[in-house]
Amino acid sequence: MPTDAQPTSRVRAADELKQVALEQFATVGFAGTSLQHIADDAGYSKSSVLYHYASKEALLEAAIEPAIAEFEAVLDDFVGGRGSGGRRLLVDRIVDLLLEHREAVHVFIIQGPSLSHLPIIARANAAVRRLTEAINEQSVSVTDQVRFGIALGGAAFLLTAARSYVGDDQRPTDDEFRVALHAVLGESLAPADRDSTPTTD
Repeated sequence: MPTDAQPTSRVRAADELKQVALEQFATVGFAGTSLQHIADDAGYSKSSVLYHYASKEALLEAAIEPAIAEFEAVLDDFVGGRGSGGRRLLVDRIVDLLLEHREAVHVFIIQGPSLSHLPIIARANAAVRRLTEAINEQSVSVTDQVRFGIALGGAAFLLTAARSYVGDDQRPTDDEFRVALHAVLGESLAPADRDSTPTTD
C-alpha cells in the first residue's frame, strides 16, 4: 500500500537543513559555513545535504527566499500606497519581518554587500535599495536617511548577535524586542525637525 512517509520525511529533512543553515549563516557567516558543518549540526550526512540541495548557494537561496519575498511584498505595498497609515504600517510590518525571519534578514542586510554576486542576494539588495529610495523620496533630510539605515541595520544585527553577547537570563523576549523595535524604527521614520540646525557645542 502506498505511503507518504518517505515524502514527509524528505520535506522534514529539507526544512531542518534550511533552519540549521540559516543559523550558521547568521552567526558564523556564509563564507565561514561549510556543508559539512551544516550536516553535522543537523545530524545528517553531507551526502544527505547534497541530496536536497546541490550546493551551499542553493541552500542559501532556499533558506532566505521566503523572507525576501515577504520583504518585497511589504515594500510593494508601501511604495504603492496600499493601506492607511503609511509609515506606521511599514514599521509594523518590518518589525514582524525582523522577528519572524531574523536570521534571513541578518544574512541579506548585514552580509549582503559581500555576497552580491549571488543572484538571491542581488535580488535582496535591489529590494533594500528600493526601500531606501522610497524613504528618501519622503525625507529630504540626510539625517532621516542615516537614522533609518542605522536603525534597520542595527536591528538586523542585534536580533542575532544578542545570542552571543547577552546571557539567556538577560536576553530580551520577543515581546520586549517588538516594543523596542517599534519605538526605534518609528522614531527613525519620523521626519527630523527641518528648522533645527545641528550645533557643535
